[in-house]
Amino acid sequence: MTTKDPQAPRLAGLAGLMADETRAACLLALLDGRAWTAGELARHAGVAASTLSEHLGKLVAGGLLSEERQGRHRYVRLADARVAQLVEDLAAYAGAGPGDVVGRPRGLRAVSAGSAMARGRTCYDHLAGRLGIAVTDALALRGLLRVDTGFALTDAGVEWFGAAGIALRRSGRRPLARACLDWTERRPHLAGVAGAALCEHALDAGWCVRIGSERAVKVTAVGERALHELLGIEEGALR
Repeated sequence: MTTKDPQAPRLAGLAGLMADETRAACLLALLDGRAWTAGELARHAGVAASTLSEHLGKLVAGGLLSEERQGRHRYVRLADARVAQLVEDLAAYAGAGPGDVVGRPRGLRAVSAGSAMARGRTCYDHLAGRLGIAVTDALALRGLLRVDTGFALTDAGVEWFGAAGIALRRSGRRPLARACLDWTERRPHLAGVAGAALCEHALDAGWCVRIGSERAVKVTAVGERALHELLGIEEGALR
């Protein structure tokens, strides 16, 4: 007699929540770490507001999204970093880069957006794309980040963050450093508390700015100088 694994229904339910193109589009958009209104997500997914509302209800009920209301607006965001990691890992496993659809011609606008996302973007609350990989490689090269047996900040790495004025706010069970597979570079970039702190600082200090309506970010002249001084990344390498 075969005993049914109690995890099977839960796994099937979770997979079912993501097995819809509209819901998948919403989850990918929310990887920018910000809260979106239902209307914004409806326009992004190309569906009617009433249709999108039904999809959001399922994602909230399934624990993948959290929501809050301000006046007549309904805001949603990914429930937590674990959900973001799951979505990003599945996107990487799916094999296509941002905006890529196998067999479908792509216009200049889509190609430009995809190129910007591949160059630099946020992955929930940390840096990804060539920018994220460049920062990760530079930290490892300088002995600030161990990458041989999983990601881990060294003592020198913790000191580097402090000297750079980047606060490492540790809370809960979130790891200080974690490897996150980059879906365009096919290599891991820095996530976890350290990755989030570095991304937050980069945006607050004007090292990077968000561009367009996607998750793409661009390194500014200030950022180029800072990354060169702090990590030795060549100015212009991320343009």
